Amino acid sequence: MAIQGGYQLKTIVFNPTIVSYNHLLDRLGKIIFDTEIIEVTNLVYNKIAYREGTEGVIAIFNTKTTSLSSLVLPPNNPLIMVAEAPEKPGNIGALFRTADAAGADAMIIANPNTDIYNPNIIRSSIGCVFTNQIASASTSEIITYLKQNKINIICASLASDSKSCYAMDFRKATALVVGTESTGLSEEWTTSSDHNIIIPMRGQIDSMNVSVSAAILLFEAVRQRLNP
Repeated sequence: MAIQGGYQLKTIVFNPTIVSYNHLLDRLGKIIFDTEIIEVTNLVYNKIAYREGTEGVIAIFNTKTTSLSSLVLPPNNPLIMVAEAPEKPGNIGALFRTADAAGADAMIIANPNTDIYNPNIIRSSIGCVFTNQIASASTSEIITYLKQNKINIICASLASDSKSCYAMDFRKATALVVGTESTGLSEEWTTSSDHNIIIPMRGQIDSMNVSVSAAILLFEAVRQRLNP
């Protein structure tokens, strides 16, 4: 998925007792001839592998820039997911999976607290960290970017002026913004937004896991765009 996402492969380290060179050749084709290949023993491989039960291959890639200026958005009505200050790699990985599943045009992390290429994020995203357009910046920089590009800022918030997400029109250029479960979104987001929304809940709680909330909002936007 990293190769499909356009990431540049630099080095492959493999354990021949788990995976053969011919298998790598079958999977990677001609790209393998332009890549440094290092064969290691069981002892060495077990020292450098991040976890047990791997497939015998470790790859080193060049990372991509995560600047806002690197994003390439469609000219008509892009759909962007923004998450402010997520901390847990599992949640961040799930957000990348959700953005991929919904076909979001970009995933932006505001005020990141964790390395986007953290191994646990790669694992929990099941590779979707490579399939999304990703950017990271401060909240103020992202707000400026969205406004300059005439993208509606719609924040998931328990603000007094919040309306149901099902009463919102997501068919225009839209950035859906979610915060952490513990503190929600910062005031800078809620006061700069074009609209604040809530997900109507029928039980006793007033919040859900951030990746679950993001999935509900993204797929409501997808539903509207598929049924204009």
